[in-house]
Order: sequence, then C-alpha cells, then structure tokens
Amino acid sequence: MRFFLLFIFLFGSLSCTSQTQTEIDANAVETTPDKILIVYLTRTKNTKAVAKMIEAKVGGTLVSLELETPYPEDYEAIVAQVAVENETGTLPPLKTKVDLSRYETIFVGFPTWGMQLPPPMKTFLNENDLSGKTVIPFNTNAGYGIGSSFETVAELCSESTILEGYSTRGGIERNGVLFVMEGEKEVEVKKEVHDWLTNLGF
Repeated sequence: MRFFLLFIFLFGSLSCTSQTQTEIDANAVETTPDKILIVYLTRTKNTKAVAKMIEAKVGGTLVSLELETPYPEDYEAIVAQVAVENETGTLPPLKTKVDLSRYETIFVGFPTWGMQLPPPMKTFLNENDLSGKTVIPFNTNAGYGIGSSFETVAELCSESTILEGYSTRGGIERNGVLFVMEGEKEVEVKKEVHDWLTNLGF
C-alpha cells in the first residue's frame, strides 16, 4: 500500500511539473537575437533609452527612424506641423530604410504626439509589410498616456501578432523637461522593462 501511495505521489508531482513547464513554454517568445528588430522614434532621447534597455534584455538590432526632412527644433513649430500632418493624413518621407526580411519580432517605440502615433512611425508601418511577424509597441509620454497610438499600431499591423505594449512617463518638452531616464527614474524603468519582457516570455 505504501508503494502504491508513493507511486501516486510521484506521478502527481511529475504531472504538475509537466503542466507548469508547458504553460511557461506556451508564453515564451521563440526567437533569437538576430531575428529581433528594435525600431524607434525619439526626440528627447527618452524613447531611445527604453529601446536600449530592451536591447540589453533581448538583444536585437537597434534602428532609429530619421526623416528625409527633419522636424524643426522649436517645440511650438513641431507641434503645429504634426497637427497638420495628423489632420491631413500626411506621411512624412523617411530617410531610414530597413530590410525586414530577416526579422521575426519587431519592437516599435515612439513618444505620444497629440495623443496619437507620431506620423513618422505611421510612415514606417505603412511602408513596411509586417504580416506574420510579432509586433511589440513601447512608448514614452508626457503624462497623458498612450492615447490612440497602440490602437493605431494594431490597425496598421492587422496581419501581425501584437503583444502587450509598455509605456512610461518621459520628458515634458513643453515645460522644458527633456531627458529624464537617469538616476532613480532609470532604475525604475529598467525594472519595469525587465518585468514586462519576462512576462512576454523573453
């Protein structure tokens, strides 16, 4: 009888272990660093800082989006230009060109501009076919959140697998607060990014 109970206990333990491992495997993102692209748009370098934190965790290739005609340095001028682009659906031409054929997982990072996805990122997602790829958005903002940006990513990547995104407060350029990813803020965001990526299976 004791042997029978021992057999039942061991079998039950093995079954639980197998189930847990299956659940972990199901959440894992099956890819290698050479198949990961981290493409980002940055102005105050906060989104770039988050992109580099992602790279430190998962590897991959970092690419910064650059425009053929850069935006003006003046904050009010860029706000006015972006407002017109959003209203008219204008997609500003990109200087940056990327061959996406080798990549399976694409992180797309951007600030929130006018509570929307910035026009240059709309250009990137319109010009490139991400069908069948895994797309993961990440964002920095001035405290008002992501707006409709993540929804727009999902709409423009309707044939992709979209994973849960990440967002954090960055600078507040209109108040003269620019780069903030240092000191305690950097430590805080690094932990959040690590936990987010771990939950995604990386």
